Amino acid sequence: MIYLDNAATTKPDEECLKRAEKYLHGEFFNPSALYKGGYDLQCEIRSARENILSLIADKANYELIFTSCGTEADNTAIFGAGRRGNVVTTSGEHSAVFSAVNELKQRGIEVRFANLNADGSVNAEHLLSLIDEKTSLVSVIHVSNETGAVNDIAAISKAVKAKNKFAYFHSDGVQAFGKIPFILTKDIDFYSISAHKIGGVKGCGALIKRKNIVIKPVIYGGGQEKGMRSGTENVFAIKNFEFAAVKKYKKIKENYSATQILHELLWEKLDKKLFTKISGKKCSPYILCVGASGLRGETILHEADDKGLIIGTGSACSSNEKNRFSRTILACGVGESLADGILRLSLSSETTKEEILTAAEILNEIVANRKAIMA
Repeated sequence: MIYLDNAATTKPDEECLKRAEKYLHGEFFNPSALYKGGYDLQCEIRSARENILSLIADKANYELIFTSCGTEADNTAIFGAGRRGNVVTTSGEHSAVFSAVNELKQRGIEVRFANLNADGSVNAEHLLSLIDEKTSLVSVIHVSNETGAVNDIAAISKAVKAKNKFAYFHSDGVQAFGKIPFILTKDIDFYSISAHKIGGVKGCGALIKRKNIVIKPVIYGGGQEKGMRSGTENVFAIKNFEFAAVKKYKKIKENYSATQILHELLWEKLDKKLFTKISGKKCSPYILCVGASGLRGETILHEADDKGLIIGTGSACSSNEKNRFSRTILACGVGESLADGILRLSLSSETTKEEILTAAEILNEIVANRKAIMA
């Protein structure tokens, strides 16, 4: 099996799983319990929080709230900070943000969507034109989960604050954390991350926020996570997240460079007569978005699956939506014929050259045969 759908989820890292196993067996206690076993686990969570936070932010100014996933982290930021006036976001957000801001619209908050460039990055000039004195929150995805476009959130957040210093700035960093070398800058107020995109297990994410910001939680109950996210903590998943994140960051630049070479090789080997590239030159090396005009991406996906190649047609989190075409891809200016044949080929640091060469061969064969049948 060749797995090129790592933007949807990654294979859990065996070493990190093994290290975290003890929190499923011998150290299974409730971390809120007052006896020694519970207290010890609370210390383990504190250690995980500090270690993950130190990878991307200044611990003196930021804090980390563990959640069940990146979607919950996005929702916590959106519903916590977008409580008045208007909210500004992009047309290319993950459904966790897109659906959340549309719920805000139902609650009486005006929502404004910024246009995208052809590669899926936000048109920063248009985004800034939408911000005024009533803007309470601006949310811009760091790396597009569909095209891999990288938004310069450091520059964008700075420009946002220059126009409205009271507006909060949030970024969905799920496809960037552990993959793109980056440190949070002072103008970024909220940043969402997820474990299963970097070799951790599903069921754990986090929202990083500035310490001086007070927002209401989405989930109420026992007051865990300083009242910001009630519910008994999943210590196994939290520690697994810590181990996976620390491991990724030890080689983040090395992995980035190696994956960039494979990304370029994959596009080089795909037949340009059959495929159109959507991802731009400045996209994440971990995502290559292409299209086969006149064909159904879903059909190609199933044929590839039969041949041992697993790929995506876009965001897995949008697979249940009724719309035939990806709203993000259409917002890039792609016509419906090409948008119907979109494929998302997403790599990991474990992807090999041999897998890339075989994947390109399989895709070229499938699409060429389909085109021949239609001719």
